[in-house]
Amino acid sequence: MRINPIIVQKYGGACLETPTKIRAVASSLADLHSRGHRVVAIVSAMGKTTDELVKTAYQVSSHPNRRELDMLLTAGERISMSLMSMALSDLGVPAISFTGSQAGVMTDESHSSARILDVRPVRVREELDRGRIVVLAGFQGVNPVTKEITTLGRGGSDTTAVAIAAVLKANCCEIIKEVDGVCSADPHIVANAKSIRQLDFASLSEMCFWGAKVLHFRSVELAQSQNVPLVLKKWGGGEEHSTQVMKGVAGMESGKVLAVNSMARVEHVEIDSSDLNQGFEKFARHLKENGLPWPQLLASAFTAGKTRIMMTCDAESLDTLLRTVERTKDLRKQRETLSSVSLTCFGGVSSDLPFKAIQILQHHGIIADKYVLSPHSVNLFVPVETREAAVKALHSLI
Repeated sequence: MRINPIIVQKYGGACLETPTKIRAVASSLADLHSRGHRVVAIVSAMGKTTDELVKTAYQVSSHPNRRELDMLLTAGERISMSLMSMALSDLGVPAISFTGSQAGVMTDESHSSARILDVRPVRVREELDRGRIVVLAGFQGVNPVTKEITTLGRGGSDTTAVAIAAVLKANCCEIIKEVDGVCSADPHIVANAKSIRQLDFASLSEMCFWGAKVLHFRSVELAQSQNVPLVLKKWGGGEEHSTQVMKGVAGMESGKVLAVNSMARVEHVEIDSSDLNQGFEKFARHLKENGLPWPQLLASAFTAGKTRIMMTCDAESLDTLLRTVERTKDLRKQRETLSSVSLTCFGGVSSDLPFKAIQILQHHGIIADKYVLSPHSVNLFVPVETREAAVKALHSLI
């Protein structure tokens, strides 16, 4: 039995978008393998493949069947895993690729937003013990009862990597992308965004829930609960281009603003109902009848016979949900689309931060529509056209 340390690395689609990039990643994996590591590589689909597959699906069908959509989208990661395994073999490195189901990723039966119930990596362990690099398709699994292929939703490859690292008791789980670890804002919006070298799980989870694209918030929660050593690295960069995630960060002032993140699109649905419970029952029934996944819910309220639900998710799912709502009597889109802008703090939100944030926005001519407080964040909702200006303005608090 080999006792060499296991390292799990997950590569984002931007790192794999061309054959040249795949060969470069293969060379890096081969180097790890030559230094005695047992290596599991989780791969996303190449470049914008998933977006292109989704676009094609909606060109074929205005309301794609979710089971068939899962069958389509899992092809993207399968292409990446097989090409990576070929590239490794060309370098003389023994490698084998597995789909999520072959790797033993067991999920619930929900299509397009499945949750991992268990991981049974029998074949993964066998191949690692034979000295092979194991290349796994991220984002996918199988329901053990129905035997149906499922996908984990956007960012699901991150969750696959953390789950595999947890069950294999890996020394480290590295999430590798073409960005500089975790930043204080989206560098595409804020040119002088600062890199964050150390971050606690709670803050990162909050940042990802409220729009940071660097990682899926479910994967952060899983890493925290399973005590998985987590590092976010820039492809080709050293320690100075990475973020280490840990239980606690010493020496950081509680209440310090760490990052500004945003969601481009937040929608509101209004439901005729006698109370909040009936409103959610009608909403759940609508989703089930139309084969729709649950969106990410941000807030809700009941007033005068109306349940209002504020939500977000990927654009295709939101569009489909709103189209189905148009055909119903009791459900309707309520008000214009908004964007969210969130300030995430270390250790908790200071009492005066919401007031400061609203004042700064008003100084820049941006009127916040509402705000929602969570333990580590102040989350404001603004007109869509002011989103980037709001992010830049609030970054002054960091």
